[in-house]
Amino acid sequence: MKFLRTATAAAAVLMFAASAAQAEKKYDTGASDTEIRLGNTVPYSGPLSAHGIQGRVEQAYFRMLNEEQGGINGRKVRLISLDDAFSPPKTVEQTRKLVEQDEVLATFASVGTAAQTSVQRYLNQKKIPQLMVSTGASKFNQPKAFPWTTPSSISYIDEAVIYGKYLAKEKPDSKIVVLYLNDDFGKDYVAGLKRGLGDRADRMIVKELTYELADPTIDSQILAARDTGADVFFNVTLGKATSQSLKKLAEINWKPMHFICSPSAGRVYLNAAGLENVQGLLTASAMKQISSPNWANDPDVKGYLAFMKKYLPNEDISNEIGFSMYMLSHVMAHVLREAGDNLTRENIIKIATNLKDVKIPGLRPGVKYTNNPENFAPIREMQLMRFEKDDWVPVGDVISAR
Repeated sequence: MKFLRTATAAAAVLMFAASAAQAEKKYDTGASDTEIRLGNTVPYSGPLSAHGIQGRVEQAYFRMLNEEQGGINGRKVRLISLDDAFSPPKTVEQTRKLVEQDEVLATFASVGTAAQTSVQRYLNQKKIPQLMVSTGASKFNQPKAFPWTTPSSISYIDEAVIYGKYLAKEKPDSKIVVLYLNDDFGKDYVAGLKRGLGDRADRMIVKELTYELADPTIDSQILAARDTGADVFFNVTLGKATSQSLKKLAEINWKPMHFICSPSAGRVYLNAAGLENVQGLLTASAMKQISSPNWANDPDVKGYLAFMKKYLPNEDISNEIGFSMYMLSHVMAHVLREAGDNLTRENIIKIATNLKDVKIPGLRPGVKYTNNPENFAPIREMQLMRFEKDDWVPVGDVISAR
């Protein structure tokens, strides 16, 4: 009888411990003991299909974690990535599918300013984390108005502030002409440039020109920019317009100091224009360049190249867009890892807005990945760079927009 009482007591203790352990686990829709479901929308087709590599790299990254590490905290991560063709109505349709049919825990790294604007209010009303939106538009860093939305990197405004600060200091007598996409993306860059130039902005900016995403060419805008007599060209274009602008400058032999926004500084655009046509081009970056000989032996770069060789062998490894998404996937994995068994949407957004010096591969020395509940932007430093021969060469020190 004594033995039975002892055994019974021991069994009760074990049952209580198991019950307590189970009670400590907290799940919202999209999470369970075995799986975490995330979703995003990416332009696999349409005018920005070059950005389709973003979704492919992210899916491959979580496939790698599942196969090599058993997922995160014992749970497989499933990223459901849908094509929205960079069309806001399609984004709405696909995002609703992710939420209402696929029942994802959160969205992660969905692409595009206009596209993500179309679903921002919907996701916030549903209290579904819209994490690390793949656009630098300032509207995705509004903690009070949209507490469930976080940006992925530096804002377009902060990036342009860095260009403006550089020009105000190094070329204060210059005349600047701006060409920008006529949407929130382009308008943020113009606002940031003016902020960086400070009280010199009205004097230094001599002309602002716009184009629409649907425009077949931007030749007329480039000719109008040249005719202003400006000696600095601030180029805020995307996709095919970027390659067109780079070719057109070479064709008309116009050689101003030429700044291009970082989302359009990838090799995919430079190669399309011809490297001989982009010599002296300026941009800024917070990350290492995978195509640069200067980083060839860097452990982060070598790790990414090995990952691509194994999981995406047919992709263009020189496309820096893929590297940036590899970095971002590390951040998402960090958030899920930190969440442990508390996989509620409330806990996920709490962790994602309290990041402190997250160690992720690919960041340049001097650049931090840090945010807080008052400012969701995780990066605010960049290195200015000039393209020379076949490589980006650093210009000066890392500049902060803080």
